[in-house]
Amino acid sequence: MTIPMKQMQQLDRGAGVLMPISALPSPYGIGTLGKESYRFADFLQSIGCIYWQVLPVGPTSFGDSPYQSFSAFAGNPYFIDLDILVTEGLLEKEEITRYSWQVSEDEIAYDRIYQYRFEVLKKAFERSHHRKTKEFQEFCKANAYWLDDYALYMAVKNHFDSHEWQLWDEDIRFRTQEAVDAYTSKLAEEIEYWKFVQFKFRQQWDAFRAYVNGKGIKIIGDIPLYVAEDSSDVWVHSELFEMDERKKPINVAGVPPDLFSENGQRWGNPLYRWDVMEQDDFTWWRERMKASAALYDVIRIDHFIGIVNYYSIPVTCPTAKIGEWKEGPGKKLTDAINESIGNAKIIAEDLGAVTAKVRRLMKITGYPGMKVLEFGLEGPADHEYLPHNYKHTNLVAYTGTHDNETLVGFLQDKLDKTLAFAYRYFNVKTKEELPYAIIRTLYSSIADVVIVQMQDFLELDNRARMNFPSTIGGNWKWRMKNSQYGELNIDRLKELAYLYARAPKE
Repeated sequence: MTIPMKQMQQLDRGAGVLMPISALPSPYGIGTLGKESYRFADFLQSIGCIYWQVLPVGPTSFGDSPYQSFSAFAGNPYFIDLDILVTEGLLEKEEITRYSWQVSEDEIAYDRIYQYRFEVLKKAFERSHHRKTKEFQEFCKANAYWLDDYALYMAVKNHFDSHEWQLWDEDIRFRTQEAVDAYTSKLAEEIEYWKFVQFKFRQQWDAFRAYVNGKGIKIIGDIPLYVAEDSSDVWVHSELFEMDERKKPINVAGVPPDLFSENGQRWGNPLYRWDVMEQDDFTWWRERMKASAALYDVIRIDHFIGIVNYYSIPVTCPTAKIGEWKEGPGKKLTDAINESIGNAKIIAEDLGAVTAKVRRLMKITGYPGMKVLEFGLEGPADHEYLPHNYKHTNLVAYTGTHDNETLVGFLQDKLDKTLAFAYRYFNVKTKEELPYAIIRTLYSSIADVVIVQMQDFLELDNRARMNFPSTIGGNWKWRMKNSQYGELNIDRLKELAYLYARAPKE
């Protein structure tokens, strides 16, 4: 089988860091697209990295998970930098500093952000003269597929005290034309506010991306395969999802029980009606991927295996114990994706139930898959995630992901007899030596791309872990402190990049 040249292109050999925008230092409670994002790009350049991976940047909903967003297209209002709005004359400094944004420097207090951020952004909106500018008009035109629907969705959601759309009045829940017209008229100013918020996010993102790219660094974005039920996407395009005549989910997404989870994982996202999507040539997916390529240089598709075969759980089942595997669209969808992303590239998160069909699609597309070294730390020697067992270069190797323990956290409570294999494999004698030895080994591997969690460079324990899968509350809160830059051995990290040919070409 001949693979198109575009699909055969591999990622440049290099190293990068997994660092969410939310986790950047900031005096305003959460990381933003302001000066600290630029400083982090400078840091990446100083250690020879050419990739910066972020978590999804959509507006977060209940539980604060970036993987459960109000939109598959919109940006997170929390990431709009308030100091930039001050320089633009849209805010006064004291209007920002009057709020107590955080309890501690290294943890996000989402309740405070939710309470204060929109008040401040509303002040900026009221002073803005963006509406008649050519830049705003072009932004609205370029994002016409989703922007009006999202702005209306958010305005109506606020009208109904932030309740999910399933609890709205029936006429607007079902999007009758009369109701849509009535709410569009009634909430016109609120709708304009949400467009303004997205405009400002995109302005700041474009400037941020230009700076990062100017440093020779590519941004790896992350998109979940599925979308949240409480999203503008499902509300507007319910015919594309497995919903009944009352717009209630029939089956939901997840994965079955395994060695790590007795009940499996019931994510609860509505499943796609792939047959309906295929009938209009995957228009929604094409638009989604085009929008993602406008943000990122490389797009990591979370739960990629669901494109080939996905697990369907009846909505009435409270766990993932009952369900069945069904066939996904496979190459039909990846062809649509490739035609939609321009010069962007794809990483396939192929962790989980990797079948022969998944491997075949990976081979056809040429997408690099993933290896997580943490999974192989206890052996055996033929474990597929240990670097000496990598079969080819076209892959992305991680110390761990946002769903895993930090390296120090993983090692912390392990007995020496449990770590005996790791001591031998990485040629060290103590637990304290292992994190750096693990990172060094990953850098020396044949994998084209190596990604290290920032927490692992900092050698932080599980108090800095981003997420405990299948739990709600307490996740997505970690933030780096400004002082922690001083704890890093920049020269040692830079040496790794040059020693193992991962630094930018001179």
